[in-house]
Amino acid sequence: MNPRRKDLLVQALRDLDCVFSDESRWDELIRRAREADLLGTIAHRLEMAGRLHDVPAAPRMHLRSAGTLCAAQHRAVMREVREIAHAVAPLGIPIVLLKGAAYLVAELPPACGRLFSDVDILIPKAALPEVEATLMLAGYATTHDNPYDQRYYRRWMHELPPMQHIRRMTVLDVHHAIVPQTARVQSDADALLKSAVRLPRHPGISVLAPSDMVLHSATHLFHNEEFTHGLRDLVDIHELLRHFSSDPGFWSGLLSRAEELNLARPLYYAFVWSTRLLGTEIPREIIEHADRHAPSMPVRAVMDCLLAQAMQPTAREAPTRWSRRALYVRGHWLKMSFWLLTWHLAVKTFRRNEPATAPVPPPHP
Repeated sequence: MNPRRKDLLVQALRDLDCVFSDESRWDELIRRAREADLLGTIAHRLEMAGRLHDVPAAPRMHLRSAGTLCAAQHRAVMREVREIAHAVAPLGIPIVLLKGAAYLVAELPPACGRLFSDVDILIPKAALPEVEATLMLAGYATTHDNPYDQRYYRRWMHELPPMQHIRRMTVLDVHHAIVPQTARVQSDADALLKSAVRLPRHPGISVLAPSDMVLHSATHLFHNEEFTHGLRDLVDIHELLRHFSSDPGFWSGLLSRAEELNLARPLYYAFVWSTRLLGTEIPREIIEHADRHAPSMPVRAVMDCLLAQAMQPTAREAPTRWSRRALYVRGHWLKMSFWLLTWHLAVKTFRRNEPATAPVPPPHP
């Protein structure tokens, strides 16, 4: 693929003037930004810069439409958060918002122009039965009805099966940790809950502390098996780092917190790729410290090749498709031991129809 075309969206995220220099590039930018779920972000940045009216009429229509869609989604998410808080309030259990909903309710920069697919919350693991029952009474129904899938989520993963409201059709993910219970790298979810920041304007709702929010975003991206929204998630990290870095103690606190939570490796990747693609300004000494947690040189070289392709906004090109498949395998490898992964893939491969009962997962090794 032509490098000029392949890097257009990344160039625009770093400097929108690159598109104004050649009007023929708008069509490519609109298509690639839409595929990456970043069209609303581009629209917001143009509007904040006072340059939306300088965009040619046809692409400007798409940008305004993206802005309208984002505004509608933001209103819907705010309403959903209020409904969740109201439903769970009688339990007195703290609800911590994660990812996009947290950015929106806490009024953080990554929310600007961002689209949402669901609402994610984090609660103590011991509270899962109470919270799930309460949410079901409030109209949320569990998905993934197959018995094996239910066991997969409840026994191995870090969340309940996704829940969907029967009337509003909104999707809610209830987490009790930020990494699966069977993951090769474990992190203390209780430490995240204890450091969560309450939002005075939203009773019963908290968000992760600044360092924890960055670490969760980095872990979600670089431990994940899906990179469809990889570039969008990297933009989230870039905006969080820019915003929180105004605090003089943020960088040193972030490094120590990463080591405390055993999440220094995904933070290393976040630093490398946010600086490489988006030009995030990170102090040299901070990058040097993070480099101590880099993988070995052969692994680093392989990951550089895979991530460079996987971060592309579209998977139409064969190298991007194959890179995402390789990272999909890596993501599952990080989630499970070889024994558990073999069992899981075998069940998925040979399960032709949805059975009335499913094989009981083997005892935890």
